[in-house]
Amino acid sequence: MKPHVARKRFGQNFLVSPGVVAKIVEAIHPLLDETVVEIGPGLGALTEPLLARLDHLHVVEIDRDLIARLRERFSPDRLTIHEGDALQFDFSALGAGLRVVGNLPYNISTPLLFHLAAGADGVRDMHFMLQREVVERMVAAPGGSAYGRLSVMLQYRFEMERLFLVPPGAFNPAPRVESAVVRMTPRPRQELAAVDEGMLEEVVKAAFSQRRKMLRNTLRERLAEEDWAALDIDPKRRAEELAVGDYLRIANRLAASTTTSSSRRC
Repeated sequence: MKPHVARKRFGQNFLVSPGVVAKIVEAIHPLLDETVVEIGPGLGALTEPLLARLDHLHVVEIDRDLIARLRERFSPDRLTIHEGDALQFDFSALGAGLRVVGNLPYNISTPLLFHLAAGADGVRDMHFMLQREVVERMVAAPGGSAYGRLSVMLQYRFEMERLFLVPPGAFNPAPRVESAVVRMTPRPRQELAAVDEGMLEEVVKAAFSQRRKMLRNTLRERLAEEDWAALDIDPKRRAEELAVGDYLRIANRLAASTTTSSSRRC
């Protein structure tokens, strides 16, 4: 079989450093009978050492050439290949207590993270390699330029920890930027305080749509002056200055007022 040529449309940068692979597998620390799914196994750099510690492994892969290589290399008794786009895959179908790992393609990393967050109830944890800039946005604290919609929505749903950096030379072809490995642990459902998560998402999206403007302007269609006073939030502040808890209070107030208005109409 001819050597595989990395495809730009799939954002393929294959991990080739044995030292980095070992460090990632150690961070995941998979146990024999756990249910683990790898997103984008590629040439199997992580797949093989994961299978050395697991009874069975699931992988999600979209590239047919790579799928053929995986089928030739690994037995179906040990490896289940789910052919298709990870953005469309139903991870909940693999059951509760799922562990998700992968070297995520840079070109779909943000929408994929939101897709995974939406189905996080049955997930135990996630370990991903991503572009360093994306990981910095994920774990960013309020007040900096890296803090944004991705930060708020993921920090609401997960506890996150940046584990270590990975240099471009660990990949083939080498990307132009550094990567980082991040651990994401879903918060228990009972700890999630949003009355309406859809409302929270709307508020955060609107606030960061024009991040240099004051909240009074970006949320003017949703909140009046008396709302800001009741929330004890200065409407002259900008989106990046509010903590996750502030967005929760705004969303819950709007959800409560919507419920009250609906009740009055009834």
